[in-house]
Amino acid sequence: MAWPDGRSPMSAAFDGPYGIDGRTGCPEIGGRGYPDGVLFRAWEYRAGPPPVRTVTDRLGRPYALVSGYAEVKSVLADPDTYRPDNALDAVTPIPVPALRVLTRYGFRLPPTLANNGGASHPTIRAITARALHPDRVAAQRPWLEALVAHRVARLDERLAKGGQVDLYADLVADLPLLVLARLVELPDSDAVVVKEFSRAALELFWAPLSPARQAYLAEVVGRYHAVLRDFAATAGGLVGELRSHAHGAGLAPDVPVAALFFLLVAGQETTSQFLTLLLHRLAGEPTVHSGLSTKDIRVEDVVEEGLRLVPPIVTWRRVAARDTTLGGVAVPRGRGVVLWLAQAGRDKEIVARPDDFAPGQPGSRRHLAFGAGAHRCVGAHLARMEAAVVVEASAPLLHQIEVVRAPWCPDNLSFRMPDAFVVRRARATGAADRRHLPGEAPPDRLARTAPG
Repeated sequence: MAWPDGRSPMSAAFDGPYGIDGRTGCPEIGGRGYPDGVLFRAWEYRAGPPPVRTVTDRLGRPYALVSGYAEVKSVLADPDTYRPDNALDAVTPIPVPALRVLTRYGFRLPPTLANNGGASHPTIRAITARALHPDRVAAQRPWLEALVAHRVARLDERLAKGGQVDLYADLVADLPLLVLARLVELPDSDAVVVKEFSRAALELFWAPLSPARQAYLAEVVGRYHAVLRDFAATAGGLVGELRSHAHGAGLAPDVPVAALFFLLVAGQETTSQFLTLLLHRLAGEPTVHSGLSTKDIRVEDVVEEGLRLVPPIVTWRRVAARDTTLGGVAVPRGRGVVLWLAQAGRDKEIVARPDDFAPGQPGSRRHLAFGAGAHRCVGAHLARMEAAVVVEASAPLLHQIEVVRAPWCPDNLSFRMPDAFVVRRARATGAADRRHLPGEAPPDRLARTAPG
């Protein structure tokens, strides 16, 4: 990946008041400020003090960027001062042609879950939480374990024959969607169509885009939003309960549609992304493999450490409802606040080894990958269960593999969106031969990457 002027993030870091973290190889930010690209590739950087800074995005708009654990958590715990109203605002203003596309499909997202700071939020959240209750989630675990075991066995056969496998496309891409469909009544759509829609939504609202790309994405998102609206008009289960509640409470009729929209984006797409990032990180952690096989390391601890180190949601937004001060920095009313969730999980105030994958280390579970407070992720228990099943079943598969193609993530304010994770069975080479393909080394410790 390179900046528009051809520099890599690493070389760009040397041109400003930045350094390179000796443990992770990531640009370490300190001194006078952040580079221009930090907001859209935050996973490639490590923040230094202070915990709150004022930065500008590519359009010159100022934000308070919050990286300290205590400061991030204080914002999440104070929805009166820092409201969620801008959570789903498009970071690249949508131009008129793309807006016309969305309008043609009747696209609307009234305040429902992530973007709802009003009085209607607690009840909508409670209805959604019942559908994702831990008991209902636990009941799906045997089915998911059987499905994942079957897939892993087939992938192992392909690897044994010298083939390559994509652990994103072939193992985890559709798993969260399949589980969600067993908990919530969803439209009878092909998984490929739903995945195209959910990834398009993450790009349309959270990525830096050209007008042409926005028009294309608006077509994809608007078209499937119309499917959701038609489905929500008569569906039962969670959607039917939300429809009845919206009618009785005088809420917008599109509330159940917006809830479906958010569930299909946050309820499954982010989880498949997390599973991909976690498997990639685990492929480079042989000590963890050994600990899992001997039961000296708990699967649940591996999942929590993964959430701390490679959360799929890197940042999240709030907006100041009044003039305030955060971490000694003035935040005027209306100022956007970007919460650097991934960096908060590496705060040395909560863990002694912030950049090491050390399952079970004190403080590991204090990450903010699921947020905190009134808007804490309602599907956290579901994501943890899915990740535990995948880790337990696939850990043996990760022994003796080498990375053919590491996950690549496009520019995005909040989401990693890895596109693939291709591996093959490792060749019989010595430790001295362990190396990475040029241009594919992400900031975290990598698995052994295949030569050539």
